[in-house]
Amino acid sequence: METVELRSDTFTMPTGAMLAAMTRAPLGDDVYGEDPTVRRLEELAADRLGMAAGCLMPSGTMANLATLMALTPRGGRVFAGRDSDIYVYEAHGASVLGGIALDPVGTDEHGRLDLDELARAMPEDPDDPQFSVPAVVCVENTANRAGGIPLGPADLAEVAAVARANGLAVHMDGARVFNAAVALGLAPAELAGHAGSVQFCLSKGLSAPVGSVVTGSRELIGRVRRVRKMLGGGMRQAGVLAAAGIEALDTMVDRLAEDHEHARVLADGLADIPGIEVDPARVRTNMVRFRVRDGRLSHRSLVAEAAGKGVRLAELGRGHLRAVTHRGVDAAAVTRAVAVVAAVMGAHGRAAS
Repeated sequence: METVELRSDTFTMPTGAMLAAMTRAPLGDDVYGEDPTVRRLEELAADRLGMAAGCLMPSGTMANLATLMALTPRGGRVFAGRDSDIYVYEAHGASVLGGIALDPVGTDEHGRLDLDELARAMPEDPDDPQFSVPAVVCVENTANRAGGIPLGPADLAEVAAVARANGLAVHMDGARVFNAAVALGLAPAELAGHAGSVQFCLSKGLSAPVGSVVTGSRELIGRVRRVRKMLGGGMRQAGVLAAAGIEALDTMVDRLAEDHEHARVLADGLADIPGIEVDPARVRTNMVRFRVRDGRLSHRSLVAEAAGKGVRLAELGRGHLRAVTHRGVDAAAVTRAVAVVAAVMGAHGRAAS
């Protein structure tokens, strides 16, 4: 029985073209800036995001951490959504390793920062020495815990206006920013335009095996490289990984629309199952957020029983579950996933009758 893997798009496997590119990539020592394949990936990534420069990182977590440490020193402040990955899922690395205060800001059901709360967090007296250290506002696109909702230019412009009126930098955790761009029918650079730095993951829907890229100004990326070295992220002949990243950017972006369509079909199927609560209209990218609304079965029990039948789902917090479509999930897998969830829910309904 083949598993239907819906926990995350990080379970994607590299394509044959990626693996072939990895074997023939020209290599050098990237810590010395001499790996030509890494340089090509960084230039391509920066161009796609409308930025001046890029830096290849081992992971999105390190990419965010290195950028925040480059933007503000120890004692600085980072305002991030209370439900954002930076605040919830990255082990508070900015605080533990960077000595940076993470200030959580409320978010709405779409994952947008509460602008009034953000404004209230700004110092009333900008000359107060305790607020003299540079601070950063972080936005997340797509908004993971909101169910993969894409944020558009207008949403991002509002946050940027509050930040810049108070002299704060704006960093985008754009792990799935290419999903957002495809869903909105926009160029990624249009979404990145309101941020001074953007990181995105190559290893999620884009299907590369490893890596993220930070993009920003040349001066900022120079500082990011220093922090990367400090954190142990220098990978030497990293062109073997960068080659897959180049292939991902060249061939995997447009096909994200297929993942989005599969997610919509999945949501429609789940909506027809008694005891499952899901709003298909919210499904804009490759995530389906849903709940179990049947007191005879907990959400954790559904996860366990579905896994026993070969369908892997993930918890998303506060009683929500998440199913993420990706290149490894085709239409038949979506049909099977719906059937398995229906069977689990139906079995509990019959047992109670």
